[in-house]
Amino acid sequence: MKSTFLYIATALLLSACNSISLKPGTMEKGSVVYTDRGGYTMRRSIKDELERRGYTVLVGTVKNTKSSADVSQEYSEVPKNARYYVKVAERSEKFRPIWCVFNGVWWWNYNVSVTDQKTGIELMTWRARGCADSSMRLLRRTMDKLETDSTK
Repeated sequence: MKSTFLYIATALLLSACNSISLKPGTMEKGSVVYTDRGGYTMRRSIKDELERRGYTVLVGTVKNTKSSADVSQEYSEVPKNARYYVKVAERSEKFRPIWCVFNGVWWWNYNVSVTDQKTGIELMTWRARGCADSSMRLLRRTMDKLETDSTK
């Protein structure tokens, strides 16, 4: 019994490793946000959360493609009306039913950056790995801090 409790407590304490730096109250609700196409679950979840909060989310359209025998690269341009650019770098999610048993069973590993295109200032950097549900809870809390409060 004692060892089971210790195992569960240790698993919960280590279930997420996050490093977030942000400038609170700097993102205007309802603005246009640009992000890259595709991605794994975190990129899709961020797009969904931004849309749920009232942002207009634009995804990249390919402008130029360079190809050679070994390498194919696509380039896209950030639209002029996009106020913010959200960059998500992530690894494929891992199925971890024991580690993330109470947190969505999927393990995510990702980096997120939010930049204000108008000022050129990076508003948030977030390097993390963790279970799906706890990552989404942290995303919502972080967005709450990042957004301006229009009621003040």
